[in-house]
Amino acid sequence: MQKINELQLAKELIRFPTVTPVDAGVMKFLEKKLKKLGFKTKILEFKERGFKPVKNLYARLGTKEPNLCYAGHLDVVPPGNIKDWTTNPFGPAVRKGHLIGRGANDMKSSIAAFVSAVSIFLTQNKKFSGSISLLVTGDEEGDAVNGTKKVVEYLKRKKEKINFCLVGEPTNPNRLGEMIKVGRRGSLTGKLTIFGLQGHVAYPHRANNPSTIIVQILKELKDIQFDKGTKNFQPTNLEVTKININNTADNVIPATAEATFNIRFNNKHSSNSIKKKLNKIFIKINKRYKSKFKIDYRVSGEAFLTKPNKTTYMIQNIIKKITKIKPKLSTTGGTSDLRFIKAISPGLEFGLVGKTMHKVDEAVSLKDLKNLTKIYQNILQNYFK
Repeated sequence: MQKINELQLAKELIRFPTVTPVDAGVMKFLEKKLKKLGFKTKILEFKERGFKPVKNLYARLGTKEPNLCYAGHLDVVPPGNIKDWTTNPFGPAVRKGHLIGRGANDMKSSIAAFVSAVSIFLTQNKKFSGSISLLVTGDEEGDAVNGTKKVVEYLKRKKEKINFCLVGEPTNPNRLGEMIKVGRRGSLTGKLTIFGLQGHVAYPHRANNPSTIIVQILKELKDIQFDKGTKNFQPTNLEVTKININNTADNVIPATAEATFNIRFNNKHSSNSIKKKLNKIFIKINKRYKSKFKIDYRVSGEAFLTKPNKTTYMIQNIIKKITKIKPKLSTTGGTSDLRFIKAISPGLEFGLVGKTMHKVDEAVSLKDLKNLTKIYQNILQNYFK
């Protein structure tokens, strides 16, 4: 069995310009690597009307339980202005002990670390009782419609059991070993349109200004104190992300006004309970102004918490042993694909330091990359004891 070098593989993966949801041949490349390690693989391409098709990969080594699954994504965010980079974002470079390139941090290097860890584990454990699997998507940074969500549905149909899932997202704020994610807040986006009555600004009584109405509504939304947070979660927050009044004239009261907001909510709420609360405000204010409104909601995920179990604590101890830091069990940050995987398996997230993710000159420390490989290798060793 040949050992796979994590740095070499990370560089190879970064060379694929996989700006979400473009595959650029990366799934086939990874599939080849995993087949050489003995994995049975399947590239799963999903399509849905109105969204671009996405290629995903599910690979499994072994047929027995327990099945330890590693989940990650090979799609990346756009590099932005390439002139701002000190290297080609898809031409990885090593400088001052760091690997630079788009996806170095989020999260191609993490996938490379896990595959390397598996290759080392297999050289030392020709036979082990259980299975190792990988669930790799190309739709985490984008719409998340044809990615992990659909793979989970496929695995359910196939009655494929996963006993524990390790998601390799960059979870550490500043130093490797600081943080394990055991849950996430939910995410709800609302797009509100107010329909007023167009008119001349000098005769406001003949019109009904939707901008007045939307300002009132947004003020009321921002004044809501949803909660003060919980033992495991930070408080729920609502942020207005767009306000749009498409009006080309300065002396015309517009006919419509639009606003978009996003709410990150903890497990004191569900998306439905929040919608009910907001709808009451929309109805009340629009009734006052004799106007009409339309609200479109999009739910990216509900709040969830994975109750720590012996695997959680085993992973926490391994991280502490290698990094000399005891990681905090946290639910902070945005959403991750664990929100879909939790439907079929308990799990947690642990990966690299997220300081430079989505930034120009995204980078990972070579020392962190080596230590993450060591952590993943130790997890495999202890899980299959």
